[in-house]
Amino acid sequence: MAQFELIMPKMGESVAEATIIKWTKNEGDTVKIDETVLEIATDKVDSEIPSPFEGTLVKKLFNENDVVQVGAVIAIISSDATAPVAETPKTTAPVATAQPQTPVAAVQTTQEPINFASSDKFYSPLVKSIAKEEGISLAELDAIKGTGQDGRVTKADILAYLPNRNKQATTATAPVSATEKASTPSKTTVGVPDHTILVQRPAVSVNAGDEIIEMDRMRKIIADNMVMSKHVSPHVTSFVEADVTNMVMWRDKVKKDFEKREGEKITFTPLFIECVAKAIKDFPMINVSVDQTGSKIIKRKNINIGMAAALPTGNLIVPVIKNADTKNLVGLTKDVNDLATRARANKLAPDEIQGGTFTLTNVGGFGNVMGTPIIAQPQVAILAVGTIKKKPAVIETPQGDMIGIRHFMFLSLSYDHRVVDGSLGGSFLRRVADYMEQWDMSRIS
Repeated sequence: MAQFELIMPKMGESVAEATIIKWTKNEGDTVKIDETVLEIATDKVDSEIPSPFEGTLVKKLFNENDVVQVGAVIAIISSDATAPVAETPKTTAPVATAQPQTPVAAVQTTQEPINFASSDKFYSPLVKSIAKEEGISLAELDAIKGTGQDGRVTKADILAYLPNRNKQATTATAPVSATEKASTPSKTTVGVPDHTILVQRPAVSVNAGDEIIEMDRMRKIIADNMVMSKHVSPHVTSFVEADVTNMVMWRDKVKKDFEKREGEKITFTPLFIECVAKAIKDFPMINVSVDQTGSKIIKRKNINIGMAAALPTGNLIVPVIKNADTKNLVGLTKDVNDLATRARANKLAPDEIQGGTFTLTNVGGFGNVMGTPIIAQPQVAILAVGTIKKKPAVIETPQGDMIGIRHFMFLSLSYDHRVVDGSLGGSFLRRVADYMEQWDMSRIS
């Protein structure tokens, strides 16, 4: 009977390791092809790992909560087959994601780099790398309270520790009663390039009848990324109101024939994405990122547009349409429908939620007229589209002005004021609106 190795798959370009959340199969259990063997988590996505072989799970090489490097053997499966069905297992059903992260630069330190050879504790390669970059000493690292297996320090532990490292707030030396502690706001210092920000968290009382709900992992990641984005990027939001009457009338005219011909329902989302992609080509400096030092701009070659989608759980996921500017409306429609459907069913692949260079979010889907969205780092801009409403408007004609009923929509662009000033941000937003307003009524698709 042959034995085959189950390998920790690659979960994306920037992901070097994953944490085993749960084994769904025990040693001795029968495993079918594509049947889930274990669930893993990274800082970007949770996934199920299916078996590429049919046989019996002979040996689990790691325990739950262990951090495993990509490419490592995680289990042995015995099988009567003479060859594995696939070289590496595929991943399915991610259930959590976070917007792409740009690490927040920590305050510089004069401590000596850590000497791992003298440590009795185990630290993952990622934790070691962060410790070296931040100049953390061995004693300091050993003092961090770990939440991993056997108290192991994880990536989340060390990243949570860094903002408090050079905390400037003074602590009273006199004893403090439990009541005083409960009413005293907590303070956290967050290091960003050339600045230290003091974050004060107000005390929160819990009254009779209040319900305490523990955040799930996805919500915690979203919360951390939203706070991080606000600290990293000075947000500015500009607004325009667009007359999208031509776009609305065109969609109403073609949607039945389009669905019959292409087998796809056409929504407004692919229309918006096409306009955004065209505007980005006109203003390529909106399609950039700022490097970790805060002193260099990375101008992106590809236009990869993320579309924020709400999940049944109430959380948010952002699948990405790669090279959106190279696709026609049929291609965009198929991509939008496919990604949205699989997002709601938790069946997106890790690569499909990474690599975005600009994000579109539709607050109009909830009946909102406008919003002030938070930038998805390391991008520098995000566009919110509001609900479409009929309004009376003055229409200029050769015979004079007249009042007519038109369809209007607000567009809100939040942008990183470090690299996108009001002129660029406002001009780009106006160009998106122009493309929407000038929609060709005669086009077929």
